[in-house]
Amino acid sequence: MLNYLNDIDTRVLLAINSMHSAFADKVMILLSARGAWIPFYAVLLAIIIIKFKWRSWLVLITIALLITASDRFTSGFMKPYFARLRPCHEEGLKNLLYLADGCGGSYGFASSHAANSFAAATFLWLLLHKRIRWIGLLFPWAFMICYSRIYLGAHYPGDVLVGMLTGMSLGILFFKLYTLADSKIAKPIKVG
Repeated sequence: MLNYLNDIDTRVLLAINSMHSAFADKVMILLSARGAWIPFYAVLLAIIIIKFKWRSWLVLITIALLITASDRFTSGFMKPYFARLRPCHEEGLKNLLYLADGCGGSYGFASSHAANSFAAATFLWLLLHKRIRWIGLLFPWAFMICYSRIYLGAHYPGDVLVGMLTGMSLGILFFKLYTLADSKIAKPIKVG
């Protein structure tokens, strides 16, 4: 069964990675670059401050803790524990892959890009979907980041899928923690 799943993972990776062009390479490298999203994150920051005013500090702290937890869980625990090589480090694959943006670290399971982007998208959607109609666009944004990781040969589709599920789970967990903390803060203080 595991060999069968690895075979599918490899076939899908090679199919996506083979669809490269000079334009697509630039787009996918940009999608994977964390610094490229700073203006987008600044807009989200402004929206959070406008919508939550003085209580935005709790939202921002929760997001910072969420991304830290997501990144540390995937990079600090999963990658060294499972020690699954990135496709570009696999002897049988590295000559078959087109690497437009280099290779990256040794291990790829699970994708931190996928976990972090889906953690943020899930948390922000749960937090804002009743206030902002377009917030659901965070999921296509997160999916495009995930797709770019496969396209660039940095991850198998399975690495990305598990990263997505990990991120979504953490996004839900941190939303529940945020809701609990917010309800404690929002209670009026009784004066004696």
